[in-house]
Amino acid sequence: MAITAEMVKALRETTGAAVLDCKKALEQFQGDPEKAKAYLAEKGLVAAKKKTDRKASDGKVETYSHAGGRVGVMVEVNCETDFVAKTAKFQELAHELALHIAFADPRYVDVSDIPAAELEAKKQEFYQDAKVQGKPENVIEKIVEGRLEKYYADVCLLQQPFVKDEDVKVGDLVMRTIAEMKENVVVSRFARFELGRTAEDDGSDEE
Repeated sequence: MAITAEMVKALRETTGAAVLDCKKALEQFQGDPEKAKAYLAEKGLVAAKKKTDRKASDGKVETYSHAGGRVGVMVEVNCETDFVAKTAKFQELAHELALHIAFADPRYVDVSDIPAAELEAKKQEFYQDAKVQGKPENVIEKIVEGRLEKYYADVCLLQQPFVKDEDVKVGDLVMRTIAEMKENVVVSRFARFELGRTAEDDGSDEE
């Protein structure tokens, strides 16, 4: 099948990929735009993951206020350059993250931020619960793993389903931005304030 300039242009507009990459993807999948789009998306995420070790020291601190000022959020989102920090895509991501934090109330950025003592206590809690139910050891391990995944989704920002699309994790939104911006993007820290609520109320300190 002949790949036309119009086909390449249409795919580029929907994916943001380079013209040559779009042409090659269409050729590989005999002009099928959906297969080419899926391929480019996967390729972009693979490339994005390679960028996550790069230093990101620019960016912005986004603020968000909700419910008439009863809930406030500050989140620091970093990228590599001032140029990317000023783009609409990056600004949108920072805003969406702040909005999500206001609604979903995470306690940590990611799993690695959970204190070791708290994580171990959770593992023991889940283990003992399964043990009391008389489950065999090989089944208990799977139960503990499953309950830990649910726990991570409750308390870790990047593991939570995005409030505007629960089929997508917040971490996936960040990875997609990395793929599109071709720079590392990092959620460094956040703080969520709710009127009348203290750190002791949820058992955590300031993020």
